[in-house]
Amino acid sequence: MNQPCVVVTSIAAPNRILSSLAAGASQHSFPFYVIGDVPSPANFQLDGCRFYSLAQQTDTGLKFAAICPTRHYARKNIGYLLAMREHASVIIETDDDNLPREEFWRPRVREQTAPTAIQTGWLNVYAYFSDSGMWPRGLPLDAVQAAPPPYSSLPVTTLSCPIQQGLADVNPDVDAIYRLILPLPQSFRTDRSVILGDGAYSPFNSQNTTWWPEAYPLLYLPAYCSFRMTDIWRSLVAQRIAYENGWGVLYHAPTVEQERNEHSLMRDFKDEIPGYMHNREIMAALAALPLAAGPQHIADNLRLCYATLVHKEWVGPKELQLLDAWLADLEDVSKSAN
Repeated sequence: MNQPCVVVTSIAAPNRILSSLAAGASQHSFPFYVIGDVPSPANFQLDGCRFYSLAQQTDTGLKFAAICPTRHYARKNIGYLLAMREHASVIIETDDDNLPREEFWRPRVREQTAPTAIQTGWLNVYAYFSDSGMWPRGLPLDAVQAAPPPYSSLPVTTLSCPIQQGLADVNPDVDAIYRLILPLPQSFRTDRSVILGDGAYSPFNSQNTTWWPEAYPLLYLPAYCSFRMTDIWRSLVAQRIAYENGWGVLYHAPTVEQERNEHSLMRDFKDEIPGYMHNREIMAALAALPLAAGPQHIADNLRLCYATLVHKEWVGPKELQLLDAWLADLEDVSKSAN
């Protein structure tokens, strides 16, 4: 196939946004995977979409699909594996409440030249795209008001960026505290990009993110943690391993508009508390690990990172069995590609 693939997990019936994603994917010949779950409609049908029910997920033969908990966002991992099995040239992940703009369908470029932040510690990357005071979900609260280095002061570098986070306008990915007390909608600048490199940390999400094959193993979403932290903690692991390999993580202008699904903000707040309490500790623990450079070491690095999260009791012990299933499926996908 060697085409970009779009991956979503959804329990909704075909709606305006899923229909828009399916239409755009068909127009551009992008396979579009929708991974269902227990509440998904039994008769889900949408032209331009490859929908997988729970039974169909099991029938894929993927080891991960056989043991992943139901009613969990981590089932999105099955969509990533299916796209890899089809030899996707890139994987573009989004959600069923993100309306794609025309720019969403434009070609992506892995190697980027942009202002680059390194060795800054935690920084509010949204501050480079907005003066509103917004911060990305998962940023430690004591880093929200810390001013990042001025955009004009950042050195312009060229880096391989196999992970690229696109922003979302209208209802951006902010945490429950922001939504409860500060104004929305908000929008971001469209004339900037910024690369984060070694020693610069800002969470990224799973709502509008592009991945290249060398970083595919880092797509792994943990299941035995808070729902609101699964993609955030994935991003911390991914940044740590990406920097070990000399890669950057690109943050770029919005290519979607979020029409947010109904949420209980107080429940979101409760689910985000583990991040408020532990994200600094998690990043410090990951930074201290003796990882090895090179794509051939990514699987071992993932095991070491998640073993640390389990040892510290930030993630449940069953996570390691799921991770092993993910890595076994990756190995099978790699063999089929050869």
